[in-house]
Amino acid sequence: MSTASPLRSTIDVPALLDALPARISDIPALAAGRDPQHVALIEDGRRLTNAQLVQAVEATAALLRDWGVRGGDRVMIVAENSIAQIVLLFATARLDAWALVSNARLSASELDAIRAHAQPRVTAYAVESSVDAGQHAQRHGASAVPDVAPGIGAWSFTVDTSAQAEPVEAANDRQCAALIYTTGTTGAPKGVMLSHRNLLFIAAVSTRLRQVRPDDVVYAVLPISHVYGFASVCLGSLYAGATLRLAPRFAPEAVRRALADERVSIFQGVPAMHAKLIEHLQTHGHAWHAPHLRFIYSGGSPLDAALKAHVESVYGLPLHNGYGMTESSPTVSQTMLDAPRRDCSVGEVIPGVEVRFVGLDGADVAVGETGELWVRGPNVMLGYYRNPQQTRAAVTQDGWLKTGDLARQDADGALHIVGRSKDLIIRSGFNVYPAEVEHVLNAHPQVVQSAVIGRPVEGNEEVIAFVELAANASVTPAELIAWCVERLAPYKRPAEVKVLAALPAASTGKILKHRLREFL
Repeated sequence: MSTASPLRSTIDVPALLDALPARISDIPALAAGRDPQHVALIEDGRRLTNAQLVQAVEATAALLRDWGVRGGDRVMIVAENSIAQIVLLFATARLDAWALVSNARLSASELDAIRAHAQPRVTAYAVESSVDAGQHAQRHGASAVPDVAPGIGAWSFTVDTSAQAEPVEAANDRQCAALIYTTGTTGAPKGVMLSHRNLLFIAAVSTRLRQVRPDDVVYAVLPISHVYGFASVCLGSLYAGATLRLAPRFAPEAVRRALADERVSIFQGVPAMHAKLIEHLQTHGHAWHAPHLRFIYSGGSPLDAALKAHVESVYGLPLHNGYGMTESSPTVSQTMLDAPRRDCSVGEVIPGVEVRFVGLDGADVAVGETGELWVRGPNVMLGYYRNPQQTRAAVTQDGWLKTGDLARQDADGALHIVGRSKDLIIRSGFNVYPAEVEHVLNAHPQVVQSAVIGRPVEGNEEVIAFVELAANASVTPAELIAWCVERLAPYKRPAEVKVLAALPAASTGKILKHRLREFL
């Protein structure tokens, strides 16, 4: 399906690791040293050059220091993608504190559970760029911050004088840089501790594999409060000296205009973003116009062949794909810029990372067989904050991260994610991987996206599908079941198809299947 990537083989991992800065907060100064007047960040009418970004980070770090923030403290940043958010995360790292990035669109109970668990010394709210951040700030009785120069947009803060600092480590592979709470989990929130080296390694490798240059304009709509938006899109682009065009949330018309008029050359999204952009173009009769676009990427949830083909025919570019998780900072594999694939593989394992495929018996499965994917490398997290028991369950003593995902690898090195081990449906003794059924449903011209889960019935499980339809769709659930009958083995066919106006999704666009289970 693809030729091997010469680009991948040019990366010398030991040399790359040796060349990494000590802290993520060194990135702005490195960029300013190369080109102080280059525009680093754009947020609607506001923009900061590399030199101004350094100034803003220093001024903000001074404020945090005045409020008592020290190394090992947590600083919670409640925001949507914005200049204030990025300045705050670099200022936090500047003090060796941990940036706890939280999406302002979380509900009050979700955000408060994270705040109670992490016990940040300061909570900062980017109120100007996010109405939701403003509502959380009001709830928590936050105070407005005096203007600093250069302006980064209004924000406010609260201080908890009882917060306890964690020990500070000098080494970049031991000091925590970011605390990211995983989305889509049920029960108590899990805080993933990522080191400076975890994040810088992914920033450096992903930048090299995408060949990001200072003249690139990267459309940053994936939430920076999510690890992919944080490490690869934000840190990676700035590490390469590129410009970040920040968008607080996905709006198809805003994306269309940015691609047409703002010299955007890189657009990374989840599959649903690409599907909704194309639907928007069709519904409103817009022609595709993206004169500078050179790299498009899909990640965060499974990509199906019908969407990939549709996107590539409209955009006129290969749609790249990849796989990762918060606990691996996030990238494990991606398709290579110089060797795009025709299938929906998540690409080759990135340089410096090892993988294994483990069966239920704990032994490695035969080459090409499906097993649980285990990962080891400089991208694997420090652990879960305040939860050594969960850390021990997720990471073995010799450093293997158990992903909980079922995967196999082709002879040419391409990785295929088959599904979540916990999402596997066992129907009459046969394994049904939800992704297979979703791919068939998503290939229907009137389906925007779908999600498939199992429903227990006496002594068995049945396949239930939820679908989100395109505007003006006329297809019925019975017709969608008939569509599946023609394309799936009997045991894989949905017993029921339920149409929802919108599938429940995290801010990243990832479908929240636990909400669908509650719905059932």
